[in-house]
Amino acid sequence: MAQLWGGRFTKQTAQEVYAFNASIRFDQRMAMQDIRGSIAHVKMLGKVGILTAEEAKQIEDGLKGICEDLKNGTLSISEEYEDIHSFVEAVLTQRIGEAGKKLHTGRSRNDQVALDMKLYIRDASTQVDLLLRALLNTLLELCGRHLDTVMPGFTHLQKAQPVTLAHHLGAYTEMFLRDRSRLLDMRKRMNLSPLGAGALAGTTYPLDREYSAALLGFDGATRNSMDSVSDRDYLIEFLSDLSMIMMHLSRFCEEIILWNSNEYRFIELDDAYSTGSSIMPQKKNPDIAELVRGKTGRVYGSLMQLLTTMKGLPLAYNKDMQEDKECAFDAIDTVCDCLKLFEGMLATTQFNQKQMEDSAKKGFTNATDAADYLVRAGVPFRDAHGIVGRLVLTCIERGIALDDLSLEDYRKECDAFGPDIYEAISMKTCVEKRITKGAPGPEAAKEMLRAQRCEMEKLDKMQGFV
Repeated sequence: MAQLWGGRFTKQTAQEVYAFNASIRFDQRMAMQDIRGSIAHVKMLGKVGILTAEEAKQIEDGLKGICEDLKNGTLSISEEYEDIHSFVEAVLTQRIGEAGKKLHTGRSRNDQVALDMKLYIRDASTQVDLLLRALLNTLLELCGRHLDTVMPGFTHLQKAQPVTLAHHLGAYTEMFLRDRSRLLDMRKRMNLSPLGAGALAGTTYPLDREYSAALLGFDGATRNSMDSVSDRDYLIEFLSDLSMIMMHLSRFCEEIILWNSNEYRFIELDDAYSTGSSIMPQKKNPDIAELVRGKTGRVYGSLMQLLTTMKGLPLAYNKDMQEDKECAFDAIDTVCDCLKLFEGMLATTQFNQKQMEDSAKKGFTNATDAADYLVRAGVPFRDAHGIVGRLVLTCIERGIALDDLSLEDYRKECDAFGPDIYEAISMKTCVEKRITKGAPGPEAAKEMLRAQRCEMEKLDKMQGFV
């Protein structure tokens, strides 16, 4: 058992205690971040004269060698070490000798692990943002293609008013744009380096914390050493952002599942993103959408786990905080997998445009427009509401749509109806008349798309993609 702290102890840790305490099984994922942080620390130690230039270069070269060997597979991480930090330091010392033992000067595992986690989450947030960006590009492309595809809009899962597919998908575009924005906000708040905070009270060495922070791409160093090593707010915020992304995906998946059903038949999922039944040969199941919906609770659980872990911890570092990693890693993996698969499923989905429009007609989504027609003819809205309600009841009894009623049927209920009622309640007219900002009418929809693309460009610039 390789430990960094054996000098104080007179006997070995019990094997089961060591195994329970060790974190290398999961924190080895942070190997690259640990090495990056160590290189910055060594450069800083050399700059301020704590290490000689020769020692600093020797250690830096040794760390870079470990990094390369891990990448190309010639070096494997051994679980005989307690954590990734002790592994890197031990391998470094084996390779370069006594100089390797100076790596940890002016540093504690507390600020080291805080740094590694921040670097890892910063990298992970970029990865998630890239996947959101890909999904948003697919959504924007679909919106542009379906500006005229009429479908029913729903409230209470009841057909309500006609909208377009672009308008419906545009609502999810707004959600995922907010998700990108939240990730960037989180990064802004978290982008301060804890390196040099020590165990909790800084160090007597003349460290240049701002220098090492700049080397690692941080905006500066943290202000309080106790907060530096005990802060996991940024991680809770990140898990909250991931939970929000999963909530949006889950809502979308619920609709995909409904639209894919025989009762709706709005879409046809690609065979590559569907599965069959072991007993029923006719089945084509939306398993990807169902799994994404199901995995949402898993990500929520990670957020709740960390909130619960942190709620009663006194300052500063406590071993409980080791529990931040497995839940975070699992949530990151889950969200990345779900975003990739969902984007692929959506990009290959075929939309049944005729079925969508027929559903809007047969669902009486133009009833409000029929009432508005009467209002424009001078009928009070409350009376118009009742007249059209009775016409809808007639249609239900006959199994037809409002468009199928004769003019005589209309005039039996109200003589304000004229031959132009059919044009007034056509799906095309119903959509085109909705011209207010944020509505599904053609000009409003085009303005929505333009604004969403501008927002994408702004977010891309903030993230450094352009």
